[in-house]
Amino acid sequence: MRKILLLTALAAVLTAGAAQAATYTIDPAHSSVSFKVRHMMVSKVKGFFEEFQGTIEFDETNMKDARVEAEIQTASVNTNDEDRDEHLRNEDFFEVSTYPTMTFQSTGVKKDGDDWLLMGDLTLHGVTKPVTLELEYNGTVEDPWGNTRVGFSAEGEIDRREFDIIYNNTLDKGGLAVGNDVEIMLEIEAIKK
Repeated sequence: MRKILLLTALAAVLTAGAAQAATYTIDPAHSSVSFKVRHMMVSKVKGFFEEFQGTIEFDETNMKDARVEAEIQTASVNTNDEDRDEHLRNEDFFEVSTYPTMTFQSTGVKKDGDDWLLMGDLTLHGVTKPVTLELEYNGTVEDPWGNTRVGFSAEGEIDRREFDIIYNNTLDKGGLAVGNDVEIMLEIEAIKK
């Protein structure tokens, strides 16, 4: 009898912990997926993706068990220059006709001093590589319509050559037309299902 009570109590604790995690859907109207890359080594050009979706499984009392899945439509790239955007869509860069999406699948979350790190697999241009993003939890709130919303900011950097995006031009006086390191900036707001 005592074993049954202990097992029942343990099951209740485990179920209560699991029940606290909730699934949130990314709200594209209040989120952004953007990037920056050096241009001719003198400035940084910023761009963003207009179409993306994803889910977050999250329990603010247990950040380490958070899970993230996201998909970005590569053809939705926007750098506020249509000629450049068309070049980014062709085979020199994203090759959107062959690789219409990039995806991110988290593999873990861990504490790093006062900060959080979100680890995951990024699939871009047909190549999957691990990436780490510095993660900031911005809080949870109930909106005026009764929805629960959660917010995160994340930043990281990738070397585009690791994803077989190697196009470049060498400038006459040295240097490259396009930097290899790409800064990633995410501002994510998601709504509880």
